[in-house]
Formats: sequence, structure tokens, C-alpha cells
Amino acid sequence: MKNRVTMTICGEDYNFVADESPEYMEKVGVYVSKKMNEMLTGAKVGRTDAAVLAAANIADELFKSYEAAEKLRGQIKGYVDEASHAQSEVSDLKREVFRLQQKLDAKNGGNNGNGNRR
Repeated sequence: MKNRVTMTICGEDYNFVADESPEYMEKVGVYVSKKMNEMLTGAKVGRTDAAVLAAANIADELFKSYEAAEKLRGQIKGYVDEASHAQSEVSDLKREVFRLQQKLDAKNGGNNGNGNRR
């Protein structure tokens, strides 16, 4: 469902229509306004230049977030691979314990190694 929201960015009202919730859209508008205000006060530039600089800074943040997310995906894949390897080792060790238990039971005359030697 499309939502209509009017947002004030740097003192100007803008109408947005999007699938996202009004709360989310408002959050985006506040963020953009904050970034533009930073440019307007920090760089002492006009609105158009502030908008371009804010867009460039937001794009920079976006690309850095993509890179960070990709690194996290790689770490998670590594952890999943390690966990899978560990599970395989556990299975191998369980089979080895079972094999050794059977060997011990056979050596003890089949009394399941419960200490009932004669």
C-alpha cells in the first residue's frame, strides 16, 4: 500500500509517496535534512551544493555499509564452515567412541564394560 507523507527538509516541504511506513519515511527525511543542514552550516554553501554534498556523503555511507555487510557475510560464512567442520569431526569421534566401546566390550567378554569381571 502506498503511503503519502509530507516532510520538511531544510525548511521546505516535500510530498513523498512510497510503500514504506510513514514513520520510516519521516526517519529518512529527518536524516536527509540533518545531512543537508550539516553542509549548509559547515561548508557555507548554497542549497543546491548542500544537496549534492549531502547526497555524496550519504552515498559514501551507503557504499561503506555495503562493504561492511559483505565482510560480515564472509565472516558468517567462515563461522558456518567451521561449525560444519566441527560437526563432522564430532560425528567421526562419536563413531570412533562407539567402535572402541564395542572393541572393549568384546575384550571384556560382552559384559558391556560395567565392571563385572570374573
